[in-house]
Amino acid sequence: MSPADTLLPAADAPSARTRQARDSAAVARDSHAAPGRARRGPFRPDIWLNTRQRNATRLRVFYFRGLDIAGLIAATAVGVAQVSGGAFLSARLTDAIPLILGGLAVLGLLRSLGLYRFDKSHGLLSHLASVAAVVACGVAATFATGLILHGEAAPWAEYGRWSLGLLCLMLALHAVWSLLVGDWRRKGALTPNIAVVGATRHAERLIREALQRRDLNVLGVFDDRLARSPDAVEGVPVLGEANALLNHRLTPYIDQIVLAIDPKAEARVRDLTARLNALPIRLTLLIDPKTAEQRNAALEKLAQSPMAPLEGPVDPERRAFNKRLQDMVLASVGLILLSPLLLLIGLLVRLDSPGPAMFRQRRHGFNQEEIVVWKFRTMRHADADATASRQVTADDDRITRIGRFLRATSLDELPQLLNVLRGEMSLVGPRPHAIGMKTGEIESARLVADYAHRHRIKPGMTGWAAVKGSRGPMHTAPDVRRRVQLDIDYIEHQSFWLDLWIIAVTIPVLLGDRMSVR
Repeated sequence: MSPADTLLPAADAPSARTRQARDSAAVARDSHAAPGRARRGPFRPDIWLNTRQRNATRLRVFYFRGLDIAGLIAATAVGVAQVSGGAFLSARLTDAIPLILGGLAVLGLLRSLGLYRFDKSHGLLSHLASVAAVVACGVAATFATGLILHGEAAPWAEYGRWSLGLLCLMLALHAVWSLLVGDWRRKGALTPNIAVVGATRHAERLIREALQRRDLNVLGVFDDRLARSPDAVEGVPVLGEANALLNHRLTPYIDQIVLAIDPKAEARVRDLTARLNALPIRLTLLIDPKTAEQRNAALEKLAQSPMAPLEGPVDPERRAFNKRLQDMVLASVGLILLSPLLLLIGLLVRLDSPGPAMFRQRRHGFNQEEIVVWKFRTMRHADADATASRQVTADDDRITRIGRFLRATSLDELPQLLNVLRGEMSLVGPRPHAIGMKTGEIESARLVADYAHRHRIKPGMTGWAAVKGSRGPMHTAPDVRRRVQLDIDYIEHQSFWLDLWIIAVTIPVLLGDRMSVR
């Protein structure tokens, strides 16, 4: 993880719904809060969405643009058919070029002018007016190109009908998009959640301004000097020391940690940065702004990016969208094609030993989120080890006959395709480890300082570590360090094509390795 950013002034599982409600209630109770301290603050949302869920909402802008493109292609195809007398396939290129150029101009302007950002400072009418102006530019390009290609004989009436239809379509689509974004914003799905470290005057000013703006949530304050810190800062509860963030119930809900301490206290800044860099969460150092303008600029930087940007080069959010699309398509196809095999394996597991066919285990997902991972049961039901306190060894007496085959071929992992479709996992990523998993007598997460960085991306069914030989149980500290390093290498180089390559080589690699204990 990169060093902390500097914010300059100019700058056993129940159903998904039940589990979400239970986790939200647990966070609201905040079992880590010190006794007698305030437990709820003015920013606590009514509906709790963790970082993964809010990121998924932000990425829906890519679906908006995809539907805009599909609608524009359909409208242009109808327009070309009208210009050519109802025969689309026999249309001349000169008939189609004006409408195609006009449509491309509309799509390009919508993207380059940032109209997919849905800035809250622009209301519905303002946004629709901007969309109408963009369509007008596209229409002007169509008419100008038609005049150049056809002169006065250009099909003006057909251009006019196409223009009117395109205007109505774009306005209708963007009205729907704007209303959806507004609803998500009201529910808090687009509101960044931050935690503040340091119960200081910097924190007081930040929270006071944030209360007026209401475009970010300050979930809690953490301070190492609890003995002299207040119970709350501007109504936001002080929940514990900075180290409490490492395993706090709030951590999966936090998008950014703000260090609201005096930058001149360099030793303290370095110490906090070193400790909190163990988390897969961005760190920001707040430099106290002196004027209202500077404070607003600082808060704007914290609250920016309500929707994922479409403009510019490939960025992490676009890669995340491409990865999610890849997951949904391949996992859906996989489930359909493998459904007979899944049913057969389930039946064999039930016949081989008493107990359910499926095994469910709580593991760490993206940003320390706890998820329930599905597998085919490979151990005797009475010996199930939900916390992986004893990792599997060769000739482990807990493993059933069919379980040994399933582990050797990794077929026991196939039900995780359901986790992929639910968005909790990906096809490719760091393998999800059981919460509290131990290597020897020590919790694995305590053996490597960068262990939590594995959670900067969703866990996967397979991954770079798996195809490089690091799979199955980890019995020594070097095993853990190698696994974590391979996972971090993957996160830093992840791409659509790398994922496809890993998926392609997974089966040959796993089947060709008969020595690994899994």
